[in-house]
Amino acid sequence: MTLLDRTFDLLQRSVDEGLVPGAVAAVGTGAGRLRAGCYGVAQQEPQSRPLKEDMLFDVASLTKVVVTTSLALLAIERGDLFLDQRLADVLPVFGGAGKDAVTVRQVMGHTAGLPPWRELTPGATKRASMLQALWDAPLDRPPGTAVVYSDVGFMALAEALVEIGGQSLDTLATRDLFEPLGMRDSLFSPGKRLQARCVSTEVVAERGGAVTGEVHDERAAQLGGVSGHAGLFSTLADLEKFARMWLGKGAADGTRVLSPASVAAAVRDQTRGIDPGARRGLGWVLQPNGFWPAADLVSPSGYSHTGFTGTSLVIDPERNLYAILLTNRVHPTRGGGSAERIRRLRARFHNAAWAELS
Repeated sequence: MTLLDRTFDLLQRSVDEGLVPGAVAAVGTGAGRLRAGCYGVAQQEPQSRPLKEDMLFDVASLTKVVVTTSLALLAIERGDLFLDQRLADVLPVFGGAGKDAVTVRQVMGHTAGLPPWRELTPGATKRASMLQALWDAPLDRPPGTAVVYSDVGFMALAEALVEIGGQSLDTLATRDLFEPLGMRDSLFSPGKRLQARCVSTEVVAERGGAVTGEVHDERAAQLGGVSGHAGLFSTLADLEKFARMWLGKGAADGTRVLSPASVAAAVRDQTRGIDPGARRGLGWVLQPNGFWPAADLVSPSGYSHTGFTGTSLVIDPERNLYAILLTNRVHPTRGGGSAERIRRLRARFHNAAWAELS
């Protein structure tokens, strides 16, 4: 057998067993890809479409680390933000309902006391009006007292970055991240123009059937597909460039995007003393944490993030390894045990990869 045969055989078997309709995956180092694979279909219902390695996946909450965390770190490097700054200093509308003391660090570490999610303003049609429900939302608990994963915080952080940058989040991401790293296929809101290249997510009758080329997350969809918590579409190859940048302490393929100091801060425990069983960096999931994607053999210094649609990214600086797994686990439905199936698939894939490469 050749390198990583067992890992990708398990991935093929998992798709054959119906754990997910389709999957593309890669394992690599800071120097580049070791192996990749593509299995299953991009869509089952209402008709089948083959899956290709270069197709666009709705990566869901990977948006938080790929886009929002990266842009926030750049803003910190430029002096436009600092971690213990009140977010309301930059985004005054956020400070209502007792949120005026919430800091950037607390938002990025999910310790701000914000609710996990919040419906947007009912009936609103303009972005500013839609977001008013977030600004009106009170805290669930005092800041700095618990680690609770929150979409609301990253939605607010993205709006602050837009305020600082003077351009939309997708424009900032393209200019400051995608273009420098050569992530040519990464974007928000692919739409009908790129629909044939997009992997389908859930079948939703109210949205015309299989959601394809539009973000799956309902709140991001209401915001036109661009938000700090979800909305990014990307390919396996583009996410590999991003992973190599993190393994390269902010640089990949001869291009530096982040400083080594930013990378070190982002993967350092930012929630120490709050909950030792829910460790987080800036955006990133650390170990131990209930959001860790069943990658049991990754080094203690490893960090990761997952996406609701069935995506995950694991980076292990000690072993100089990354693993990316992109699936359409919510197709045709998020129900039916799909959450448990993707957890089993992630465990199979990551544990086999790290075992073969150790």
